[in-house]
Parts: sequence; C-alpha cells; structure tokens
Amino acid sequence: MQKNDVIELKIEDMSMDGAGIGRYEGMIFFVKDTVIGDTVSARIMKLKKTYGYARLIAIQEASPSRVEPRCLSARACGGCQLQQLAYAEQLKFKQRKVRDSLIRIGGFDASHMDGVMEPIVGMEEPFAYRNKAQHPIGTDADGEPVAGFFAGRTHHIVSNTDCALCTPVNKQALDAALWYMKTYHVSAYDEKTGQGLMRHVFLRVGFDSNEIMVCFVVNGTKLPDEAALIERLTKIPGMKSILLNVNQKNTNVILGDETRTLWGEPVITDALYVRNTKDFSRTDEKITYRISLHSFYQVNPMQTEKLYAIALEYAGLTGREIVWDLYCGIGTISLFLARHAKQVYGIESVPQAVRDAEENAKRNGIENAVFIAGKVEEVLQGVAGDGTDASAVQKPDVVVVDPPRKGCDAKCLETMLRLKPERIVYVSCDPATLARDLRILCDGGYEIGKIRAVDQFGQTVHVETCVLLGGK
Repeated sequence: MQKNDVIELKIEDMSMDGAGIGRYEGMIFFVKDTVIGDTVSARIMKLKKTYGYARLIAIQEASPSRVEPRCLSARACGGCQLQQLAYAEQLKFKQRKVRDSLIRIGGFDASHMDGVMEPIVGMEEPFAYRNKAQHPIGTDADGEPVAGFFAGRTHHIVSNTDCALCTPVNKQALDAALWYMKTYHVSAYDEKTGQGLMRHVFLRVGFDSNEIMVCFVVNGTKLPDEAALIERLTKIPGMKSILLNVNQKNTNVILGDETRTLWGEPVITDALYVRNTKDFSRTDEKITYRISLHSFYQVNPMQTEKLYAIALEYAGLTGREIVWDLYCGIGTISLFLARHAKQVYGIESVPQAVRDAEENAKRNGIENAVFIAGKVEEVLQGVAGDGTDASAVQKPDVVVVDPPRKGCDAKCLETMLRLKPERIVYVSCDPATLARDLRILCDGGYEIGKIRAVDQFGQTVHVETCVLLGGK
C-alpha cells in the first residue's frame, strides 16, 4: 500500500472525532464522512505503521444509519461531523463516547459505569439551535467577499450564509454584511498578508426575547459608510445591538480588546426556563439574563434548560446549603441554584462576566448570590486559608463546576478535595478531560453517583455531561 491507492472498506466503528473506521489488509483506516455499516471506496492520504487516513471517494453500499445531510456544505465545512448519521444513532455515538472515555481514560469499571449512566437527553429538533455564531469573512476565487465557516483543520472559508445549525436571522445579517461590502468596496481581511478590513461577523440571538446582536470584527478602527450598513441591519426584526470590535493583531483570537456600540445597546437579554427532570417539560419559572459580547452563555438554550435541570436535581438542594459555582460565567447556573440554596458564591475570572452576573442577580430579584472575580484556583486557595483573603466566603456543602474544555486546574481539584463538600456536580463539555478530573476526585475520596449526557450540539461530535459525585 502507498499514498493515493484506492481501497474498499467496510466501516465497522467510529472514532471519537466522528471518522469512520475500517480495516484493509490488517491496517486500520480512518475515513471522514462515513458511518458504521457503510461500504466505501477511499483514497489513502496518509500512512503510519499500523493505521492510516483515507478520503471518501464513493459510497458503494450505504449503511441503514446513513441519511442525506440537510446542509449542502456539510462535508466541506468543519462545523458538523455527523450530519450523514441518523439522529438516533448520533445519540448512541455520544452516549458511547462518554462511557468509553470514562473507562479508557479514567480507568473506571465498565459495569459500574453502566450502573450509574442514565439515558442521554436528546433534542426535539437537532437543527437551527445555535444562538451564537462567529463567521469568518474572506474572498472567493473571483475576489468577491464571502462568509461562512472554516473547513476542518484549515483556515479555508467554506462559503455558506445559511448554516443548518444557526437561526434564519444569521442569513439575513450575513447577506446584509456582504451586500454592504460589495456596495461600498469594503475589503476582507487576509490572514496571510494581514491586510483588509472585515475579519468576522459575530452574532447572538435571544431565543426567548428575539433580540439580536451583530458585531463586526475589523482590522481597523472604523467602518466606512457605516450608516448604510446600520440602516440595512435595523430593518431586521428584533435587532437591538450593532457593535464594532477592533482586532488589529496577527492572531487567531477572534475578538479584540476594544468594542464600541454603533447602534442600539451593548447587550441583549434572554431567558432560560426551569424544567422538571421527569419529562423535561417547561415550568412557568424563568430566569432572565443580560448578555454582552464577551459573555459565556450556552449556545443551545433549549438543551441548556434540560442540562441545568439535571444539575439542580443532582445538587439535591433543600434551602440550607452553601453552594459554590466555579467558572460561573454570567451566573447562568448560579441563579438557578440560588432559588433553592441558602447562599451561592459564583467564581469567574472574566471581570465583565462577573459584572453581568451581578446585574443578572438584581434583574431576577435574587439576593443570596455573590459573585467573585478571580481565577478559580486562586480564590479557592484563599477560602481554604492559604492564599488571598476570602474570609467572608463560607465553605461549601455543594460545589458545582462547569470548566472550559481543558477541564479543571490541578490546584482547583486539590482544593476541592481539601474542602470536602458533601456533593460535587461536575458539568463538562469534553469527555476526555472529564474522565481525567473524575479520576483525581474519586482517588481523593469521592465516588460517582449518577452520570447523564445531554446533546447540546446536534450534528457534531460534541456532548455535554453532568456527573454527581458524593463522599464514600
């Protein structure tokens, strides 16, 4: 075998990143855009000693689990990895991904995992669920401006203004931006040269409020003829916030440090409803949030409500507990917990997020939630008595932790073990770092009581997981 050979494979499994896995002459091959049960012809792209990568050429025999992707750009775009897989099978894949990570990476017993894992919570409609998107701007072969998403593992823009995962308003805003660029000859940013003005169009939508935020990220300090763009955008129903963000650095980081409001307000609002965990039906109780450009706010509000319902159930609050919410963002989980706890302390490293959290507490009339700005590991050490002064913070009965994809800092885990809360509720967006951190917590005296995955990101390989840990 050598590169560019065409081989025929029966796809027997799928990798953690959604590639199909087949065998040819004893070697494992990973083939993107295939699903279990497919028989395919593929071209070898890279060979290692015991495995290789191949590119799909044709489906010789389709799996019963294969479906036609809704988006015409699904194969080229890096945003979706599973659109060709029936949704019921996507849920099975994600449940298995969480289970396998806990066993393989965390070293947990398979039978124990099967005993504590609850069924994954799927979506009623696994499309048009994203309330946030960041669209890179570039040019096509004819020099015309385009908007879309980066192809997988590249910075090549796949032109697409009608993403199947985003709300229809995204297309309206992107079409307005492209019209403006063509009409007023506004250049697109070129990463290679560092020249050009328009870098990204960043959108947020409030699913409950129907309020819209559009932010233009530019390699400059202003937009020419911005009044024409504003006039076009403000015709879109629900438009509330039009912002300009300055990013003149040669970086892959999307947002720069300076933001100004071109029209409207610098924030939008949205609400999340309390759900019960028996059938996940909505109650009339809701919490409203003030969301700024830099706020962390879950991208799928319908599934977030279900995720938080599980976290609240796992926390087992009676109204007497002191709760810490680590990596609290704008207080989304904190405020859900506060209505059932004696006192909640939210800790967050981004000062603007802390200010938003404080405003959100006032907005909802919640007085038993206090928010602290600082790195989680440093604040925790202060409360534990070996760092900064945090004497006013009471030690926790329950800790809720929702860290970024990289998981918890080692000092954060160490301090949680030292403080020994009665329960820890761990919300994770990455099964691998979740498994690593759970191993540390369980080695330190905790045991896993319940695990439940929630599909926040239909058509992709990503999954949220909520875990209850209690003392042995």
